[in-house]
Amino acid sequence: MACNIDHSIEDVMNKLESQKNSLPEGIFKELKSFLQGNYSQKLLNDIFHLLKKYDLVSEEERETRNAQLLHILN
Repeated sequence: MACNIDHSIEDVMNKLESQKNSLPEGIFKELKSFLQGNYSQKLLNDIFHLLKKYDLVSEEERETRNAQLLHILN
């Protein structure tokens, strides 16, 4: 997930909202609440890239990303 762009909290929140209908409801709600905190740029970038094109990836890739998102949340 290497990327040279730093994604702002607004970028991450917008990406989260854009994937709302594709994400499991529990993960969406937890992420929305989680992102109210103050987190490192690396973590924001990681979350952004896990959400990026989430709606277009395979079910297997979604499961992998869900596990990674849950790991971040816990």
